[in-house]
Amino acid sequence: MLYRALGKTGLSVSRIGFGASPLGDVFGRTDPAEGVKAVHRAIDLGINFVDVSPYYGNTLAEERLGKALVGLRSKVVLATKCGRYGPESFDFSAGRIRRSIDESLVRLQTDYVDLFQAHDIEFSDFDQFVSETLPALREIQRSGKARYIGITGYPLRMLVAVAERERVDTILSYCHYNLLVTDLDACLVPFTRAKGIGLINASPLHMGLLSGSEVPEWHPAPMKVRTAAVEVAELCREHGFNPAVVALSFCIRHPYIASTLVGMSTREEVDTNVNAVDFELSPTFVANIEEVVAPAKDILWPSGRDENADPPLSYEARQQLQ
Repeated sequence: MLYRALGKTGLSVSRIGFGASPLGDVFGRTDPAEGVKAVHRAIDLGINFVDVSPYYGNTLAEERLGKALVGLRSKVVLATKCGRYGPESFDFSAGRIRRSIDESLVRLQTDYVDLFQAHDIEFSDFDQFVSETLPALREIQRSGKARYIGITGYPLRMLVAVAERERVDTILSYCHYNLLVTDLDACLVPFTRAKGIGLINASPLHMGLLSGSEVPEWHPAPMKVRTAAVEVAELCREHGFNPAVVALSFCIRHPYIASTLVGMSTREEVDTNVNAVDFELSPTFVANIEEVVAPAKDILWPSGRDENADPPLSYEARQQLQ
């Protein structure tokens, strides 16, 4: 396994992170016993960063993860979240944040988390977030219930705006750095590097599009992006490669991103993902993928409040990202 420093936290995290959302049956029913074994397998293979949220499966993922980590808590850097509790259920008030950490600690069967993150902050009111939510997170950090605090979300502009106003230890971004989208390099990477903020990447498979499996109906990506993803998966198979391994391998070789989170709930998925560490992408094959992706490169979708949305990329900006 490869490891990297998580910003200035002093934590060293595995380049591949265990995304625990599937433990909450987010993508379909899973076997709880197999989920426990998957967590143990990941730890045995060197994965030490584990991320979860009360939102995943309406607290089910946290509960199952807590059971899996009994006796193994010291072996992982454990992250959970607050602020989002359902598809349309958000509460970033200080009182709810304080209750949230206590509830999560009970489910996770621990007395502290290493990283406590505000979840999908684009659904919050910006002024409330910087004046109420962030101070509550720092209060929790001072209490010892969380060693570090962070923010997560989809629109990049708001993540930067918040971190410019108030210091955070980490930023988690999803679907902004993978084979289909790389605009993280134009905005968030230079900012976090300059500030010494730990950068976490999620959804290396673009929320499942690059897995090679059937695309779920709920996926927000436009049809052009879905089509490109299918073509990338077909290209990988033509060369005898697992599309998921190719996609994850691309992400974990980024020069600054500390860890890339990928969802897992079985030992087979863990083994497949760890194979990405030794998988080498040739420049020629990467160029072939880029050619396939070009018509759909860096196409995004709306998420959160309108006032927190990213502006569309200009043609010039897109060209700079090629």
